[in-house]
Amino acid sequence: MKENTSEDHINNSHPWGLLSCIDLYECDPDLIRSEQKIRQFVIELCDLIEMKRFGETLVVNFGEDERVAGFSMTQLIETSLISAHFANLTNTTYLDVFSCKLYDPQAAADFAKTFFKSKRVHLQVVRRS
Repeated sequence: MKENTSEDHINNSHPWGLLSCIDLYECDPDLIRSEQKIRQFVIELCDLIEMKRFGETLVVNFGEDERVAGFSMTQLIETSLISAHFANLTNTTYLDVFSCKLYDPQAAADFAKTFFKSKRVHLQVVRRS
């Protein structure tokens, strides 16, 4: 499967939806363990990519298995959903942004990397039609 760049997705014919899978490695542990910071991140990300939040952000800390324990977040947006899991053991964030309204996946990844003070990021973009 050919991986397209975010620019390809934005400039091509309009897909039904765009999914960005953003993996952030070596995040600041204090940030990914803070419910308040996660909520702040969601608000700022939605503002940046111009998504209208629908309802409150759900942020839950759980996980009996140390490998996966941490906060999980879900935010409905009028055009779909933003979700993430913050893995305490590895200080890794797994963020997904899915929307039928186009946005810039690279801008979302860059913002998340900066916000969580990640050392590196891996972005995958899937065009849904």
